[in-house]
Amino acid sequence: MSTPAAPVVAPGQEETARATPSLARRTLRVFTGNKLALTGVVILALLLAFSYLGPLLHPTEQVHTDLSRANLPPGSPGHLLGTTDLGYDMVGRLMVAGRTSLEIGLAAGLLATLFGTVYGAVSGYFGGWVDAVLMRITDAALAIPAMFLLVVVAAIITPGKGVLVVIIAAVAWLSPARLVRGEALSLRDREYVQAMRMMGGGGTRAVFRHIVPNAIGTVIVNCTFQIADAILYVSYLAFLGLSIPPPSADWGSMLSAGITYTQNGYWWLIFPPGIAIVLVVAAFNFIGDGLRDAFEVRLRS
Repeated sequence: MSTPAAPVVAPGQEETARATPSLARRTLRVFTGNKLALTGVVILALLLAFSYLGPLLHPTEQVHTDLSRANLPPGSPGHLLGTTDLGYDMVGRLMVAGRTSLEIGLAAGLLATLFGTVYGAVSGYFGGWVDAVLMRITDAALAIPAMFLLVVVAAIITPGKGVLVVIIAAVAWLSPARLVRGEALSLRDREYVQAMRMMGGGGTRAVFRHIVPNAIGTVIVNCTFQIADAILYVSYLAFLGLSIPPPSADWGSMLSAGITYTQNGYWWLIFPPGIAIVLVVAAFNFIGDGLRDAFEVRLRS
């Protein structure tokens, strides 16, 4: 019985195979060496655990109000951080609000990045009149303040989780679209893209198999910033009273409700949701900065 022949490895393929894990390890090493990025990961993990696992350890009533327990100070029996103006336990309310803010922010940021990436890749790859038309649409949308559009649309449509995701993504996709378009303009003239064209490959294959995968570093970094911005947009709208209706809540609506009682000295209605917003936005920005440094090192290598 004959022994099967060993696969033939073309010159350079073995070196490339060895280099790929090395680049991945180097990228991971640069990211883990960034203390702020690791701090962001830890903060985000703690907030996720607090919002999703916390209710299992600290179950509370977050549907029916109890005005007899309204505005209890921190340290009251059974209420570590006190209660809200409607009698909800503050810790339990922060957990419920955290799930809403994180889910809307993550979904809106991912949707905006996905659409903006495809839009920018198509614009940059095809160029010509396609690029001119798509970029003029982008420029026109950028000329309108994002908050103005958000407020107008949210005031017309009854807000809900799905609606807020679509509304925020509709104004957030412009930045990734312009970034990926710039990447596509440089990538479309690379040798492997030209070779694909000569072998009969179409535009769809070029965009999804070559342009987008090779711009993935820029896409991932921008996605973290888009999620942070989306969480801020949720807070902005909630602060203006345009968030999802009760009994649901998010950190922005909690902050907005607490501002009403500023003169009464009820600081526990303001500081916990405000600190949560600052922490989650800072965490995503730290992670984004760490990823940007890591991918830049990979590209330089």
